[in-house]
Amino acid sequence: MNHVLEIAGLTKTFGGLTATDNVSLTVNAGEIHALIGPNGAGKSTLINQICGELMPNAGHIHLAGRDITRLPPAERVALGLGRTFQITSLLDDMTVRENLALAVQAREGGNFRIFDRAANRAEVWDEVAEILAASALGPRAGVTVADLAHGEKKQLELLMALSQRPRLLLLDEPMAGLGHLESQQMIDALLAARGDCAMLLVEHDMDAVFALADRVTVLVYGRVIAAGNADEIRANPAVRDAYLGEEDT
Repeated sequence: MNHVLEIAGLTKTFGGLTATDNVSLTVNAGEIHALIGPNGAGKSTLINQICGELMPNAGHIHLAGRDITRLPPAERVALGLGRTFQITSLLDDMTVRENLALAVQAREGGNFRIFDRAANRAEVWDEVAEILAASALGPRAGVTVADLAHGEKKQLELLMALSQRPRLLLLDEPMAGLGHLESQQMIDALLAARGDCAMLLVEHDMDAVFALADRVTVLVYGRVIAAGNADEIRANPAVRDAYLGEEDT
């Protein structure tokens, strides 16, 4: 199996607290792998170790076969690690099209002076037009980000992350704050992107998790208590007792 991400024995402690306890998991090429668990389970700590914001006390992280356990965040990004956040970080006074152009230009190593560089680079705008034409945001290309609905901002952040062409995309609660229709639109967008890159999805919306995930890993008190497909996770008594039926915050 082609593992894009391989975590082995990852442990992180804060004083007497063990936040991740000998965690091992893999994410395969082209799959969506969900990471779920109750509040305080260690999900954010695990994601921050993958990103390089925290260093583990023990264990290893491999991205596309490369040991990235001790690499700084910028080098991990250069190797193909992407991330979205629960709270979007966009340029509100610029349009959808301009935000996306900045992301494409950054991938190509350009600076962020969009109006004196990207405006004169047809290939950037051509790629932006192609991305938007294939997305639900196409008709909103000229709208200022400040005037977008919350769900549209989430979709734009996803498009910007995918425009970086990551090997692995970490998705931090993409359904957070979305209504039913917006959640379905996000699910559709993620399903459309399936196969473009591997995804590790941290999400509290179980309907979304079971609609999206090829595999699911369940964390409780920093330990993996179960891993499997959606049906196996639903049927697992330990998962039902520890988590399902609760709201993951």
